[in-house]
Formats: sequence, C-alpha cells, structure tokens
Amino acid sequence: MLKPDNASYRWVVLSVAFITLVLGYAIRNSFSVFYPTIVSEFGWKRGDTALIFSFSIIIYGLIAPLAGGLVDRFRPRVILPIGAVLMGGGAALCSRATTQWEFYLFYGVMVAAGLSLAGWTPLTTIVSRWFVKKRGLAYGIMTAGFGGSLVYASVAQYLISTFGWKAAYIIIGGSSMTIIATLCGLFMRRSPKYTTITPDDKTESPQNVDKQYEKRSADSLRQKWAETDWTLSRALRTYQFWLLVFVGFFLLGIAEHIIIAHQVYFFLDAGYRPMLAANIYSMFGIAFLLGNICSFFSDRLGREKIFMPGCLLCAVSVILLFFIEDASRPWLGFLSSGLFGLGMGLAAPVFFTIVADLFSGRYFGSIQGTVIFGFSFGGAFSPWLAGFLHDKTGSYNSTYLILLVSLLLCILLMRLIAPHKIKPVLTS
Repeated sequence: MLKPDNASYRWVVLSVAFITLVLGYAIRNSFSVFYPTIVSEFGWKRGDTALIFSFSIIIYGLIAPLAGGLVDRFRPRVILPIGAVLMGGGAALCSRATTQWEFYLFYGVMVAAGLSLAGWTPLTTIVSRWFVKKRGLAYGIMTAGFGGSLVYASVAQYLISTFGWKAAYIIIGGSSMTIIATLCGLFMRRSPKYTTITPDDKTESPQNVDKQYEKRSADSLRQKWAETDWTLSRALRTYQFWLLVFVGFFLLGIAEHIIIAHQVYFFLDAGYRPMLAANIYSMFGIAFLLGNICSFFSDRLGREKIFMPGCLLCAVSVILLFFIEDASRPWLGFLSSGLFGLGMGLAAPVFFTIVADLFSGRYFGSIQGTVIFGFSFGGAFSPWLAGFLHDKTGSYNSTYLILLVSLLLCILLMRLIAPHKIKPVLTS
C-alpha cells in the first residue's frame, strides 16, 4: 500500500479528490432536476425558487477564502470530513423543508458551507502542490469529477420519479456524506511540501521547476513572476488577478450556473418529457467529462489554445438554443447540451490551471478561494436573473443573449491576460 511520503501517493490524493467532487457537487448540480419538482410542489415562482440556488452560491463564495486558508494551515483529513457532514446533512434535511426559509437554511447555508469546505477550493489547493509539470492533466481529471456530478442528474431524476423528491434528498445526502467523510479521513493528506519528497518526480523539486520557468526566457516579467512568493495581498495588486476574477465571473458565475440551474427547464418549456430533459442534462455532463479528458493538451499546446476554443464551442451551443421551439427535434437539444458540455469541460479546468500556474505557493488556498469568491457573485444572481426574465417575458431568449455575450467576453479577457507571456507551460 502506498504511503503518504511516497511520490506516487499523489494519484491516491487525486482519486479521492475526483470521487469527492462527483458526490459533493452532485448535491448542488442536481438542483436543476429538483427545481421543477419543488416549483410544482409548493407553487412558487421560478425566480423566487431560483433564489435558493443563488443564495447557496453566495454562501459558498463567502466561505471559499476561509476554506482555502484553513487547508493552508490545517490537515485536510480534518477539514474535508467536517465539510462532508455539513453538506450531506443539509441535503438530507431538505426532505423536511416546507417553506422557503428552510430551504435557505438547509440547502443555501448548510450544503453550500459544507461544499465550500470539502469542494473545489481545498481540493485544488491540495492537488496543485502534488502536481506541477502535469498540473493540466491533474486539473482535467479533477474537473471530470465535477462533470460526473452533472451525469448524476439522471440518477437524481430516477430517485425522484421512483421514491419522491424527499427520499431522493435523503439518499443523495446520506450517501455523499458517508463516502466523502470516510475517504477523506482515511486517505487525504497534505501536499509534498511538508515531506522530504517532491510532487512530480523524486529527482526534481518545485523550486527547480520554478527555475525551469525562469530559464525559458530572459524576459524580466517572467523572471520576476517566478521569483515572487505569492500571497493574497500581492496577487490583489496585479491586473492579471482581477482579469481572472472577471473571467471566472462570466464563465463560471454566469454561463455555467445558468446552465446548471435552468437547462432542464429550457427543454421542459419546449415540450420535452422530464426524463428526456434530465437525460439531455446528463449529456451535458458526459460531454463535460470528455472535455476534461482533452483539457490536458493545454500542458503541451498552451493554456489559451485550449481555453478559447472551449468558450467558442459553448457560444455555438447557445446559438443552437434559439432554434429549439418544440420537442420535434430532440437531437438538437442533445447537440446543444453536448457542445456546451464539451466547451465548458475544456475551458473550466484550464481556467483553474492558469490560476495555479500564475499564483501557486504557500498561500495558494487563500488566493484560489478569493477567485472563487469573486465569480460566486455571478453565480449568486444569474440563476435568479434567468428565472426573473422568464417570469417577465415568458421565454429564455434574453437569457441566451446574456450567455452569448458572457462567453465572448471570456475570450477577450483571456487574450488580455496572455498567460503564455508570463509563465509558459512546461513541456518536458
């Protein structure tokens, strides 16, 4: 059995992170499936009900910097199980909710806080220190866990159809809590910086890797960037950091969260059956997984050359949504969902890899958490806005326009950041 002081243990850490992301984000990302059922059960408006999801994103974002700071300082096998218990317990308690304020408490606070403590911020912080040269590959595998949580939508719909939405929440929450807490408590460990080994190779240290970055060019900006011991305060003084926050705001805060919260409703409104709409949503997850697998090419080709085509694929998928008027062409729904999933699957892990490339170090958890806090503002209001606009106009066309503009802005902002000019990827 591999020990934590063995360099190969990084694959154990990555595997646990993958499983944690699948089960943890399945609770949040299945909201799109629970959403129509809750609206029907209680007779609430879409905009009002979507506020539950928006509120959870606010709490998730507010706690993200704290979660990053905690994993910088304390053992992850303590922090992550605590998050799992909060998250799974909150989901199970949703089965007892009968008013909006109860959903705000159980889903909006408990699930969101637990997911922030056991989710993307701490996991990427841990994994980024185990993987340096293969960081794009590692982040692609991790993000595939997020994609797996999207595929889980079909499982959630099956549970709702078979046992009812209350039992479905108990099953999903209880199983996620038990599995995540157990795995993280047993196997999740601090990064190699706390040991005598090195993350990617026994003969190479992170310091030597940084020197390789410096040797790639005599450019003073690259050298200065590589020599900087990044803290949150130093990162906040760079325009690259703020542009990355805006990219996250438009890509993950607006585009991704609108799709996650409303995609099932997109197709239900067009006349698709609930199970078919859920399967299309799962297609989004499957394509997202495929994109994650292909995102490792950024380790060879460069980050922008994968990120920008990913955003373009998402934009094309949004354009296709304008042509879905009824259920006579279900293949169009699968195509649109698949293209969006593939594009987001390429762009999302590369985005987080760029953040790690530019700002990794002892305080990366706080920096990563702050980036997530930044784009959580987009995730907080965008699901509500899409629901509100539908309540007012009777269609999602204005939402589609917002999605399209947001994706094109991501491409423009990434060109301005130009990560390859600061820290080119290692290819050897």
